[in-house]
Amino acid sequence: VRLKLRDIRAKHTTERVFQASQKFARAFLERRPVQYLYNDGGLYYFMDTETFEQMPLDKAMVGEALDYLKDGQDLGMLTHRGETIGIELPVSVELQVAETGPGFKGDTASAGSKPAKMETGITIQVPFFVNTGDTIKVDTRTGEYLERIS
Repeated sequence: VRLKLRDIRAKHTTERVFQASQKFARAFLERRPVQYLYNDGGLYYFMDTETFEQMPLDKAMVGEALDYLKDGQDLGMLTHRGETIGIELPVSVELQVAETGPGFKGDTASAGSKPAKMETGITIQVPFFVNTGDTIKVDTRTGEYLERIS
């Protein structure tokens, strides 16, 4: 059996071949509720909402979650044997549109899309009727527009 393995500490993947009868120990991950506090240089600070302990993580550890992080946001921190291995985002987040092209009269949800830069810096495709300053809901798994909030 050929498996693709991911080293949760070093963040790299390898492919290995194992016999079908070979057994493995299951890795148990713990999810801790945390809140994103702020960014200071290359470190991102999170607070455990149960113990109020602050934990700095580097950019590599936070990974793609950076595209959706806002101050005060509630998240999950995944740990294995007490060691942080990553950040778990909610399925969707509300982000404000920082910059996008103008909408045109008669624009509808099915008329196409345009790029919009969000408050976190990520650029996503939004319908033409979305304007700068609007708040929209974005799917964190796909990075796609879901709906306009205001």
